[in-house]
Amino acid sequence: MIRITVTSVFVDDQAKALAFYTDKLGFTKKTDVPAGEYRWLTVVSPADPDGVELLLEPDGHPAAGPFKEALVADGIPFTQFAVADVYAEVERLKGLGVEFTQDATDLGPVVTAVLDDTCGNLIQLATLK
Repeated sequence: MIRITVTSVFVDDQAKALAFYTDKLGFTKKTDVPAGEYRWLTVVSPADPDGVELLLEPDGHPAAGPFKEALVADGIPFTQFAVADVYAEVERLKGLGVEFTQDATDLGPVVTAVLDDTCGNLIQLATLK
């Protein structure tokens, strides 16, 4: 059976992304291997350290920048992370200085919020009811 082991988010600065995703969002660094001028740099949830890795992938490809800019301009999150309580997580993250483009919003079966990851992406947080 096929399973997801790594997924990516394009970032404009790997060091800045690592700091944001670990210090603010609470992920843990899993892999950090030099790869030319960049790094194979992944983070994981401390709740599932052997689970899916998030690759903090450099956005150096010419298509990545316009792609990210178009998503942000349209308010579309690049990816989504599950949290136990969106309302509580939004308050925790705001306390750490994280900026939100959408506060916690009850959409019926799900509560969502959207944050700016400081690396060129909007990220959605979600809690299924």
